[in-house]
Amino acid sequence: MKKLILLAALVAAITNVKASDEPFFQASLTPDIAIHSKTTEISGICLSIWGENPQSALALGFVNGSTGDSKGFTWSFFVNYDETYTGVAWSLVNYSKVKFTGWQDGFVNVANEFHGLQWGFVNYTKELHGVQIGLVNVALNNPWFKEFPDKLATGFPIVNWSF
Repeated sequence: MKKLILLAALVAAITNVKASDEPFFQASLTPDIAIHSKTTEISGICLSIWGENPQSALALGFVNGSTGDSKGFTWSFFVNYDETYTGVAWSLVNYSKVKFTGWQDGFVNVANEFHGLQWGFVNYTKELHGVQIGLVNVALNNPWFKEFPDKLATGFPIVNWSF
């Protein structure tokens, strides 16, 4: 299943390339030691030890950062972080500062506003619109069992939701 999702994300990233001056490929050791500056939007593939760009891309690395309104598939060994992201994020730690829409899969998933599926050991969001599956699930916008079945609880083991 994961291979199928990865293939679909890769195809989506490649076919989503805009006909503009945006580079298709980025490689970086750090955000400041890279082929393109960290303010350049990448529409294609990012390979990084530590990368940080606005992007519509497939991002693979150890630490992946996405600035602005980014989208695609981001997979890292350690940390994915973003401002606003739409797509799939897989890592040990996934952090979204403003809003995440899609699927976060990691040991720890954190988002200010989350729409979609958080799958991990610890899932935390201030505003949940979707499902959390994990050992610890916290959604601060959920009251304690007062709006069931639309919202489960502020914190709940195994599964939590808010629709």
